Amino acid sequence: MMNVPDDLKYTESHEWIRIEGDTITVGITDHAQEELTDVVFVEVPDADEALEAGDPAAVVESVKAASDIYAPVDGVIVEGNEGLADEPDLVNTDPYGEGWIYRLKVNDVADLDGMLSADQYRELLG
Repeated sequence: MMNVPDDLKYTESHEWIRIEGDTITVGITDHAQEELTDVVFVEVPDADEALEAGDPAAVVESVKAASDIYAPVDGVIVEGNEGLADEPDLVNTDPYGEGWIYRLKVNDVADLDGMLSADQYRELLG
């Protein structure tokens, strides 16, 4: 059974979102890391980079494929998880914890209302 924490929001492209005021932390879901298999490299975004919803924000490379990680909403990067440079496999071993990918200051918090709940994400996974 996939690990889908109830306290997070999700996207159809398999990112998870932890909302902390007007800042969100973004990573890839347990399902996404399992599909990618062993993550070998993560390209995290630079701080102060402005993104629009749907823009590629980061790249996760595994032994199988390279995958863009998208910005779920408009905002500005606060920080990328530099720890992934040395330990990209944290995305596999701790996707909802130390394996987070970046933090984004959201332009309009109301945009987050469109994100999937845990139950909706479970339905998406079937």
